[in-house]
Amino acid sequence: MRRMTVFAAAAAASLALLLTGCGSTSSAEPSDSAAADTLSGNVAVSAAASLQGAFDKAISEFESAHPDVKVTANYDGSSTLATQINGGAAVDVFASADEANMTKVTDPGLASDPVIFAKNTLVVVTPADNPGNVTTLADLANKDLKVVLCAPEVPCGAASQTLLKNEGVSVTPASEEQNVTAVLTKVENDEADAGLVYKTDAKSAGDQVTSFTPDGADQVVNSYPIVVLKDAPNKAAAQAFVDFITGSQGQEILSSFGFDKP
Repeated sequence: MRRMTVFAAAAAASLALLLTGCGSTSSAEPSDSAAADTLSGNVAVSAAASLQGAFDKAISEFESAHPDVKVTANYDGSSTLATQINGGAAVDVFASADEANMTKVTDPGLASDPVIFAKNTLVVVTPADNPGNVTTLADLANKDLKVVLCAPEVPCGAASQTLLKNEGVSVTPASEEQNVTAVLTKVENDEADAGLVYKTDAKSAGDQVTSFTPDGADQVVNSYPIVVLKDAPNKAAAQAFVDFITGSQGQEILSSFGFDKP
């Protein structure tokens, strides 16, 4: 009788161990599947023109990390992009070159809680040989020079107006462009003697232009906010892209293009 009792106890212990092992195996399965990348679909990004180089690289790296996601970027002046979004454009992410144009999207409730992810500063840019001999911000007031600026409603234009006003310089521009890329292009093509662009744009142009940081530029710094739109068609992937831009990898890319950290 005693032998039977010992045998029964041993059998019960073995059964308990077997059940415990089965339980631990089943609990591991959900964690394995949760680790898989489930992001997919298209992400539409509307970004300020000055972000094009950095965002093109960031998008390439983001897509490599998430092969089932396709990111399409639309680059233009922030005011133009904000107008498009307010008009019903299907956009997942908006990255503005200033906070004022971001409020045009957040104030109507189309997005909330944007995050500052970069900063940028104005420089004076001239053709490589600097035919107008422009060496100071005050030189832009010379009426014999053809100076190109961004339009006042565009972030680079608003910043330019503030800088010129702060430094007491009056400029009559030959033209006012709707984005900073257009200003840079005119200077690169010798269609203008000088212009005001961001330092990142001057860096991207390389030896095609000459540039310098004017006095007072450090007091007029643009902060770049980014946000996922409330009605974003692909919110999960859109948020992942924003997290990428604001994370270490995205910040490293932005820094390599000359952007300052937020």
